[in-house]
Amino acid sequence: MTGMTRPPLNRRLAGFGTTIFAEMSALAARTGAINLGQGFPDTDGPEEIREAAVRALRDGRGNQYPPGPGVPELRTAIADHQRRRYGLEYDPDTEVLVTAGATEGIAAALLALVEPGDEVIALEPYYDSYAACVAMAGGTRVPVTLRPHEGSYVLDLDELRAAVTDRTRLILLNTPHNPTGTVLTRAELAAVAELAVERDLLVVTDEVYEHLVFDGAEHVPLATFPGMRERTVTLSSSGKTFSFTGWKVGWAVADAPLIAAVRTAKQYLTYVSAGPFQYAIAEALRLPDAYFDGFRADLRRRRDLLGDGLRAAGFEVYVPRGTYFITTDITPLGEEDAHAFCRSLPERCGVVAIPNSVFYDDPATGRGQVRFTFCKRKEVLDEAVARLQRLAL
Repeated sequence: MTGMTRPPLNRRLAGFGTTIFAEMSALAARTGAINLGQGFPDTDGPEEIREAAVRALRDGRGNQYPPGPGVPELRTAIADHQRRRYGLEYDPDTEVLVTAGATEGIAAALLALVEPGDEVIALEPYYDSYAACVAMAGGTRVPVTLRPHEGSYVLDLDELRAAVTDRTRLILLNTPHNPTGTVLTRAELAAVAELAVERDLLVVTDEVYEHLVFDGAEHVPLATFPGMRERTVTLSSSGKTFSFTGWKVGWAVADAPLIAAVRTAKQYLTYVSAGPFQYAIAEALRLPDAYFDGFRADLRRRRDLLGDGLRAAGFEVYVPRGTYFITTDITPLGEEDAHAFCRSLPERCGVVAIPNSVFYDDPATGRGQVRFTFCKRKEVLDEAVARLQRLAL
């Protein structure tokens, strides 16, 4: 018997190995370092929502396959949320789809809407699943790079316009933006909408951090702009807003023909998931504004705590206006290689972070950038800050 003569991994996924999040979280576990790499909280969300999940389990709701589009209670809650928060009307029966987190929503949307050879524009640096999902759909990703400017990252609208060609099918937009923390303004979003309408483009928007914006920043869904509701698939999820990342309850909302297309792909991925948790998230979406305001204010305080500590340790800090994350520049520390820096950081001071270089098509673009998360308990951040001061010695 002879061995395999062809590599088992198909060419579309060549170059995609273990995700950086798995690699760095394993490094944290192995070294006992504080994990400020992967974006998951170290405390659970509201007790009443946990109890809602327990109640659903005990009542036998969702223990068997839930409906493919999601349980009606959650689809209705999602539609109500979009109406109440943004004035967007969606039919819960035909224009709302529950997914296994936003990551599955991204995969299903791209598999449904992108033909082999189509170009997909994405804001770079981007969440690593974007590149893999575009590849699986047979598309060609075209990065438009957010660049540092006066303490934050900004979108060059001229560069975005120049990236559109006759082969462009779709713009994959993420705001609030992971990893940079940029929140696109109304003016920037209006320009994106105008471009999409002019060039007849679809847009998939990743809005999982929609409730986590700071310093007067405003999250505005792209679907609210003229001509965009019928061409935009809006994705979000419960994990970041309610601190239940392990439940993997996400959703897509869009015009009925777009949701039908996404549902066609999604049904052959997980089909359904998280049955009892769907009922709990339906209740979470109806929590009073005080919950969202308090959670956001607490995260802002933790952002400031970590940001101040990183500056004191010698990093240049780009202050995020949204998300869980702070991007830093390590060159003031005399460092140049983000990947090497992050691999050595647990040994040097017992902290794990993520190299932003992995979020770029050309890793050299983010060679000096490192991302930290601040969605941890205050005492954990205090200890991390104390450890990071060793870099300043």
